[in-house]
Amino acid sequence: MKLKRAFRVWQRHFTVYTKLYKSSIVLNFVEPVLYLVALGLGLGAFVKEINGVPYIKYIAPGIVASSAMFAASFECTYGTYVRMTYQRTFDAILATPVGIDDLVAGELMWGATKGIIYGTTIMIVISAFGLVESPMIVFLVPFLFVGALIFAEVAVISAALAPGIDTFNYYYTLFMTPMFLFSGIFFPIESFPPLVAKIAFFTPLYHLVNISRSFANGSIPAGDILWLLAATAIIAPYPFRLMRRRILRG
Repeated sequence: MKLKRAFRVWQRHFTVYTKLYKSSIVLNFVEPVLYLVALGLGLGAFVKEINGVPYIKYIAPGIVASSAMFAASFECTYGTYVRMTYQRTFDAILATPVGIDDLVAGELMWGATKGIIYGTTIMIVISAFGLVESPMIVFLVPFLFVGALIFAEVAVISAALAPGIDTFNYYYTLFMTPMFLFSGIFFPIESFPPLVAKIAFFTPLYHLVNISRSFANGSIPAGDILWLLAATAIIAPYPFRLMRRRILRG
């Protein structure tokens, strides 16, 4: 893999995005804000505090993490699959000196970049509304990239294995939605049976939420950071292997 060629793939996606961002950013921006308002203010009228933190301040950092997750996941499931299967963009790219590994790396980089764009946007919003206790929240940005990269990796694996685009319904219903609900965004996982907490521990969103919430409160979550970095490295080879197999199989 050559980083320069992977960057060219990233650059191609970025160029396309700059022409379409107005329509896509609304969808990715409005939904997390609705969650924040509806649950933070609506449910927050009944749930005053969690662990001594006002409810809307409790969920706000988690919404930042989930925004990065969904942005990277949508880009590298539906986006990657459409480019590969329907638009035949992959065929055009691979007709250049760009190799399959370069292409996959570019897809992952772009998915992680989308995660940063939307995660950082929500981070700015919650900061502007006074929902962040510490300026250390700015240190969250690189970890949004790492967290989004994990979800991009898993999403590309899913795209490589998907027999059809409808398969992603299972991916989001059985994997993404449970992770969104049971990763500590809206309530402490400790309130559930120990088995649920143990399962949540092995999901990347759980750790990204902890990192986001810790930086928002002015602390450094060393354990969660190490877990996120290790998971990124462990998963990294599989998108390349599976996508190479999918493309060569035709």
